[in-house]
Amino acid sequence: MAGLWRSYQALMSRYPWTVQIVTAGSLVGVGDVVSQQLIERRGLAQHNVKRTAKMMSIGFFFVGPCVGSWYKVLDKLVVGGSKSSAMKKMLLDQLCFAPGFLGAFLCISGALNGLTLDDNITKLKRDYPDALVANYYLWPPVQIANFYFIPLQHRLAVVQIVAVAWNSYLTWKANKM
Repeated sequence: MAGLWRSYQALMSRYPWTVQIVTAGSLVGVGDVVSQQLIERRGLAQHNVKRTAKMMSIGFFFVGPCVGSWYKVLDKLVVGGSKSSAMKKMLLDQLCFAPGFLGAFLCISGALNGLTLDDNITKLKRDYPDALVANYYLWPPVQIANFYFIPLQHRLAVVQIVAVAWNSYLTWKANKM
């Protein structure tokens, strides 16, 4: 495990953007597998590989770039590593970024699932409030710790590790018709 972490660190220092995006896409995919197997109890024979591929593509092309860029912006907006800086970053993250990001994630997944605009809006009205409340239960303490203890280049990875559980919930919510 230590060797794997050292390899990850080396790749992260050479190719931070690529590693962050690949990590995000992979872990969104893992979240979908967990969702299908543990939450939905589909079993391997009923596993929807196409759905997992769609969710991974959202991770690669939306989650990774969007969250990675946001953390860079946030680090420029709020400078420093103090407790008050971590609190300010968490508040900006949860009040300014999370609501729009979550809505966009649900809309993108709906579109990739073939929902019409009206169906996507109806699904968003149904699922968004629950997902936002669940977000506020999980993410503020994680983000305070993340912004206070974790260097910028590792924040997306920390979030994505915690997000395996979150992604499992979110992919279940996004794919629940």
